[in-house]
Amino acid sequence: MDIEVGDNKLRAALEDDSVCQRRFGKEMTKYIRLRVDALAAAASLHDFWPPKSKPERVHELVGDMAGTFSVDVKQPYRLLFEPTNGPSSPPEDMQDRWKMIRSIEILRIEDTHG
Repeated sequence: MDIEVGDNKLRAALEDDSVCQRRFGKEMTKYIRLRVDALAAAASLHDFWPPKSKPERVHELVGDMAGTFSVDVKQPYRLLFEPTNGPSSPPEDMQDRWKMIRSIEILRIEDTHG
């Protein structure tokens, strides 16, 4: 899957482990690297189907954050991203939608519950 990162500081952290460790710590860097590498290796978001299956637990958020997806990093932190491609009108079948998502933009890493 193609990955973009709009935030320059976050991009620097995702591209350089030493920067990532300074920002997030050594253990978080390990998990962040695993998740970003898994996303990059995927052909589409469908590689993470079904939603909320371990270890990544990819799922779409609801409410004010609808359209944003979440990936577990290390409790309670999540990597948040949005698709940058996909159908102009979402298909009714969620699996079909996930198959069409082949490009994402990583938005941030945060505790979405706090």
